[in-house]
Amino acid sequence: MILVNNPGDWAHIYPPLEHAPWNGWTPTDLIFPFFLFIVGVSITFALSGKEGDRMAVGKIVKRSLTLFLLGLFLNFFPRFDIMTVRIPGVLQRIALVYLVCSLLYLKTTPRQQLYILASILIGYWLLMTVVPVPGIGYANLEPTTNLAAWLDRVIITPAHVYKATKVWDPEGLLSTLPAVGTGMLGLLTGTWLRSDRPATDKAAWLFAAGSGLTLGGIVWDSFFPINKALWTSSYVLLAGGLAMLGLALSYWLIDVKHYRRGVLPFVAFGVNAITVFFLSGLIPRMMSLIKVTGAGGLPQGLKEYLYQTFIAPPFADPKNASLAGALTFVLIWFVILWLMYRKNVIIKV
Repeated sequence: MILVNNPGDWAHIYPPLEHAPWNGWTPTDLIFPFFLFIVGVSITFALSGKEGDRMAVGKIVKRSLTLFLLGLFLNFFPRFDIMTVRIPGVLQRIALVYLVCSLLYLKTTPRQQLYILASILIGYWLLMTVVPVPGIGYANLEPTTNLAAWLDRVIITPAHVYKATKVWDPEGLLSTLPAVGTGMLGLLTGTWLRSDRPATDKAAWLFAAGSGLTLGGIVWDSFFPINKALWTSSYVLLAGGLAMLGLALSYWLIDVKHYRRGVLPFVAFGVNAITVFFLSGLIPRMMSLIKVTGAGGLPQGLKEYLYQTFIAPPFADPKNASLAGALTFVLIWFVILWLMYRKNVIIKV
């Protein structure tokens, strides 16, 4: 996501590094659900044995609130305008999914979780395709007139949603419900991984389940389109299935076959994932506030100046230049995170 969120030039981006305009999906559309999926998986490892621990609930609420406030701070910065600040966001959705999934893990059984997951996906499908939208008169899945968009306008209000969309939010209220479903797929996967079954059986069944979910998402797409902005139920199955396949492959290679060459760079990013996501969103904005004299004597933000002066000139194709800018940003963060990892500096939220 650091690569996607920090191109050298927003006007020149390769299609796989952009979100789908509405229905459909790109590789970029898989990043967020993959993260929510692995949040669910990690919950089963972090909270195992704490089902009766009352203090665990307090820690869950505290962590969720911290994540939500970090996301809200990113939305505030640098204007700090309470009248127009966006309320939802990526970290806010992570906070809510983590909160609900953690409590469900502590208070319900895997069988109950499966029933809840099915109810969420089917219930959301019916809400979005059957319930008439107030003021519109019929159910629909169009960007500005669907039920989720209407709810965002009523509760969050247009002044506090994503500014690019103006009247609805891609991390809005109603679509957070199926996002919880993505986290619950992770819960069930984590529970399976922690079972006493042979490792080869775990990997084989994960491959099978992931393939089935992916196929189910593709089939459901024919009458409830795959759509990240709405986080449709078909999108939950598709992204969850692909995430499960990715985890199954990683589990097979790393844990079963003990093939660990090249994994440490990913570990360095993974152990400080929230930290790097937060700072990679904050620092470019801070750099843009620092004005320097650019070409033609005109003032430029420091980030733009560095890109235009040192990265873009060698490239004839502006898309390649933009990609080089994003990769440079990722490389800088890798060096920082690698040093942190070597020194065992892990910032926990």
